[in-house]
Amino acid sequence: MRLLHTSDWHLGRTLHGVDLLDHQAAYLEHLVDVVRAEQVDAVVVAGDVYDRAIPPVEAVTLLSETLARLSEHTTVVVTSGNHDSATRLGFGSSLMRERVRLRTRVAGLAEPVVLTDDEGDVLVYGVPYLDPDFARVELADGPDLLARSHEAVAAAAMRRIRADVESRTGSARPRTVVAAHAFVIGGAPTESERDIRVGGVDQVPAGVFAGADYVALGHLHGPQALTGPSGTTLRYSGSPLAYSFSEQHHAKSTVLVELSGAGVTTSLVVAPVPRRLADVTGTLEELLGAAGERHTDAWVRVTVTDAHRPEDLYRRVKQRFPHALVVQHRAAEPAGARRAAVITAAHDPLDVTADFLAHVTGRRPTPAEVDVLRRAYEDVAASERSA
Repeated sequence: MRLLHTSDWHLGRTLHGVDLLDHQAAYLEHLVDVVRAEQVDAVVVAGDVYDRAIPPVEAVTLLSETLARLSEHTTVVVTSGNHDSATRLGFGSSLMRERVRLRTRVAGLAEPVVLTDDEGDVLVYGVPYLDPDFARVELADGPDLLARSHEAVAAAAMRRIRADVESRTGSARPRTVVAAHAFVIGGAPTESERDIRVGGVDQVPAGVFAGADYVALGHLHGPQALTGPSGTTLRYSGSPLAYSFSEQHHAKSTVLVELSGAGVTTSLVVAPVPRRLADVTGTLEELLGAAGERHTDAWVRVTVTDAHRPEDLYRRVKQRFPHALVVQHRAAEPAGARRAAVITAAHDPLDVTADFLAHVTGRRPTPAEVDVLRRAYEDVAASERSA
């Protein structure tokens, strides 16, 4: 059985104001070509199909056209991620053609898509993004709620999946694939993923997925393999495009998965690069000269280090680098000078808040104050996810 694992398309996303839909369409065209060339039995999309709960019309149209084209050649299993509205993405799933299977409901996560080859069945379980504040109710086995954590709801989901696998009898043990949108311990994040912390924790232990042959992960944008339980292969496909400068060194790809009685093997299919990202730093004279030559066609973040801000900086940089996305002046620091910390999306918002309070008041927040801050932050983040 041959599967193609992809995730985190983020259709409708922009990069520093640049519309990426044409580049996303080019990747999806490439995906259809790979399906045909490799004779793929199923495409598994592990969440974050859209970039936001209410996507632009053009993104909806692109997804519709892509699913129709893929379904002409293979089965497509799509799950929802934390950026998607599960309800909107899953609308009309019961009316979809047989080869397009949307898995966006928690109640249906233990209902697999069954694929068959000469070696028997392959069960593909699509687990939508499990927001602990909601899933702990739906996945509770009795009157008591599950713990308010990603680990608790993921473990409960896998218990249901393992029970379904065990209920199926046949001449051979079915091979199992779980598509899940989660931050698994050991994964390396970037600045592009949305924070999903609940109770201060956003990660799930890899051991939760014991029993699956292959776990097709979504959420982290860097392609990477993780160490999991014996007999289980866990991998992030990563996003098909770079969505921040923290991803500029990624080799974007799609995972080709071979499932056989002998086990699981994976290989990476390189994704097309519409335009590479790069950081360029130096004095304006250096950047206008030879130092900037090889970056003129890239999306660049330009840092100019002259002691004083050069006149007409933005225009001169844009003439040299027509695809510059960020232009900033930061004078070179004298040797031994203390430099202020640069805050990015990768920093914990609660740590940033605590540092700010310490700077303003002279003391860090107490544990009780940290709990209040955490709850306030998580309430805002949850409201954005459910919009």
